[in-house]
Amino acid sequence: MRTYDFAPLYRATVGFDQIADLMDRVTATDNSANSYPPYNIEKTDDDAYRISIAVAGFSDADLSVEVREKSLIVTARKAETEDKTYLHRGIATRAFERKFHLADHVVVTGASNTDGMLHIDLVKEVPEALKPRRIEIASQAAIEADVVDAKAVN
Repeated sequence: MRTYDFAPLYRATVGFDQIADLMDRVTATDNSANSYPPYNIEKTDDDAYRISIAVAGFSDADLSVEVREKSLIVTARKAETEDKTYLHRGIATRAFERKFHLADHVVVTGASNTDGMLHIDLVKEVPEALKPRRIEIASQAAIEADVVDAKAVN
């Protein structure tokens, strides 16, 4: 596996810490450890997304969905209170923690557990101050019409 040193990027840039941190997280992630539980990320609208996680065997009480420091954290803990003997155990109900790093202005709008799938809905809500706006260009005639003649006022 390749490793990259981002120290020159930190030394040569100001204000791009988030990009370097993101690159560090992506390159440091071990993909083999992130295979359980399986999940989908779909784009449902221009600014709307849905994360669907397969959580068969977990009830609503076993699941936790939390947003902390720009991260969506989904955890599951199954209480092993029943004493069962399995001949074959193919349904994994082991505890897990799955983290998703959220972009700026992405908020979680809801979560539902239906038919063994945990659906988490997200929306990107860009504040009005950050949205692009169109500036009208005034013509010279309009500017001159708005100027009050100093002689007419005095």
